[in-house]
Amino acid sequence: MIVGVGIDVVDVARFMATVERVPALRVRLFTPEERELPPASLAARFAAKEAIAKSLGAPAGMSWQDATVRRVLGEQPVVEVTGTVAAAAGRLGVTRFHLSLSHDAGIASAMVVAESD
Repeated sequence: MIVGVGIDVVDVARFMATVERVPALRVRLFTPEERELPPASLAARFAAKEAIAKSLGAPAGMSWQDATVRRVLGEQPVVEVTGTVAAAAGRLGVTRFHLSLSHDAGIASAMVVAESD
């Protein structure tokens, strides 16, 4: 059963300008393995984290570090949640996330479906 849906769109150049202007954002928003991604992929990860939060109803108190997007070449992206995000998902009965990422023409986007058994 679908519990929630979230979508987010990020202007890559604007996002990266903000990250360069406020370097602490890279540490606050991303896990160590995500921080070194190229700009379009980094913006897509941010869009994914926003979409994950929206799919959960955007509850207060969630940590950006508690949602990670992993990619394996040739496979769909995988959402891994821990801590505050896992707790929010658990309260709603979410057992899995379906994620689609895209980036083209300077725009990164993400769409998430939160599902329960």
